Amino acid sequence: MAENAEGDLNSNLLHAPYHTGDPQLDTAIGQWLRWDKNPKTKEQIENLLRNGMNKELRDRLCCRMTFGTAGLRSAMGAGFCYINDLTVIQSTQGMYKYLESCFSDFKQRGFVVGYDTRGQVTSSCSSQRLAKLTAAVLLAKDVPVYLFSRYVPTPFVPYAVQELKAVAGVMITASHNRKEDNGYKVYWETGAQITSPHDKEILKCIEECVEPWNGSWNDNLVDTSPLKRDPLQDICRRYMEDLKKICFHRELNSKTTLKFVHTSFHGVGHDYVQLAFQVFGFKPPIPVPEQKDPDPDFSTVKCPNPEEGESVLELSLRLAEKENARIVLATDPDADRLAVAELQENGHWKVFTGNELAALFGWWMFDCWKKSKSRNADVKNIYMLATTVSSKILKAIALKEGFHFEETLPGFKWIGSRIKDLLENGKEVLFAFEESIGFLCGTSVLDKDGVSAAVVVAEMASYLDTMNITLKQQLIKVYEKYGYHISKTSYFLCYDPSTIKSIFERLRNFDSPKEYPKFCGTFAILHIRDVTTGYDSSQPNKKSVLPVSKNSQMITFTFQNGCVATLRTSGTEPKIKYYAEMCASPDQSDTAVLEEELKKLIEALIENFLEPSKNGLTWRSV
Repeated sequence: MAENAEGDLNSNLLHAPYHTGDPQLDTAIGQWLRWDKNPKTKEQIENLLRNGMNKELRDRLCCRMTFGTAGLRSAMGAGFCYINDLTVIQSTQGMYKYLESCFSDFKQRGFVVGYDTRGQVTSSCSSQRLAKLTAAVLLAKDVPVYLFSRYVPTPFVPYAVQELKAVAGVMITASHNRKEDNGYKVYWETGAQITSPHDKEILKCIEECVEPWNGSWNDNLVDTSPLKRDPLQDICRRYMEDLKKICFHRELNSKTTLKFVHTSFHGVGHDYVQLAFQVFGFKPPIPVPEQKDPDPDFSTVKCPNPEEGESVLELSLRLAEKENARIVLATDPDADRLAVAELQENGHWKVFTGNELAALFGWWMFDCWKKSKSRNADVKNIYMLATTVSSKILKAIALKEGFHFEETLPGFKWIGSRIKDLLENGKEVLFAFEESIGFLCGTSVLDKDGVSAAVVVAEMASYLDTMNITLKQQLIKVYEKYGYHISKTSYFLCYDPSTIKSIFERLRNFDSPKEYPKFCGTFAILHIRDVTTGYDSSQPNKKSVLPVSKNSQMITFTFQNGCVATLRTSGTEPKIKYYAEMCASPDQSDTAVLEEELKKLIEALIENFLEPSKNGLTWRSV
């Protein structure tokens, strides 16, 4: 009897018109319970409904995800603004509709799908399952799908899109985000992440295709459809072959006595970094046993982001000391980013920032190009790129060496699409980076790549070791030659979008309406660029050269003392980030003075522009 009552209740829940007092919510509840075939996420919504949790239902069902700097990204769980079976099906249906309108040969060229090792038992949601559903939607529409048969590094998807001449690809990953999150990262036929207007057009198509089509839930197609192909072996082989283009000292690598420790942060990186080391002639790096295999709970780290430094690298640093290895390489869970630490003479570890590593990569890639170039190669054909919130060190190297340096908006999607343009115009791009430890050596992939970056660092360190030079010593040499670039990047957490908006609006109307600040404390401001509104005081027409980015907040201040500071919102997390850098000329070598000046400026920036206590901002902590 009780069982029937429960069954009746569920049946009533499914078919009753909902009367929460909010027609939009009633409609959304009805849609969710009709469309969701995942018992776990369906039950989450039913429980909220049963318990009258209307506010939480509204939060989960009355908004949709939008494309940030890395595609769609959200927590896993039930609801239209979360990552789950249904929202991934809807997103893929929108993708299908858009791609069908863009490519007449869509059904000949096909689509690539990859995934990492994330998962959440309570929602019966894993990256692998979401990848299978993505493939199923397309297979049901007779689109050939290249679905990797096991987890891969994120860069393998853009690489496969280009190599297999597919029209697009998706990687199911939330990279280094907390364990609760997952994401849907979209790559265009170019092999670069999608940028505007594609993102907006795809969202529009998703809105028009919210009801699952016949066949969209049929993940059996992945095992039965002749249109499904597994590109794993082929792509892995081609990728490793292409790595040879950025290997310059294979013989030296095979003889080095340096030892390396590698941690894959409970993610996908282990096997692929081992293979890359083999290609470069190295002995395999020593893996951190507790972090070598995939673990969706990231159980040995507080957060799976190697960018957080020594506190999350604890296990790898202790193993390196035990094994007498001087260098630790850490790839993030989807292996598209790289952190590096080096043991110093004094027994302390130096964890390099993304900007410091970029100074080393920039020097190395240009030095290798110079030594291996053909006689008629022209330095004016060479380019390096960075996002605008990253260090200006490549600009300093470019000015002195005669190659080109360009900046893009934050996010590797902008770097990828710019590289594509440059390559199509016969240019050569040696290196590109973003300060959040995202690096690209060469142009085989048009996205950041932690696998290739790891093995290039190993080669650089081995080469320098033959001259008894450490990475840290070489970094100082780079700064002495091209000018010290001392930077500091951090963030505040802010969960209230209206507070974030008011902080930036205050800066746009500082002393009076439509007036930006002229000082930050005692520091005089020379120029201001506001990419959100398209304003740039340094340009004759006062218009920003970088494209306007209305969806995110970003203001850059250039100070009279040579410091550049940017405040911006994160595209993937509830953060206000700040980036500040002192760019000195080679004759300014007193680093203590430069560091003190930067410290004071950052304090003024936080106190005067962010006002953390007044705005209830939480300081970064690990």
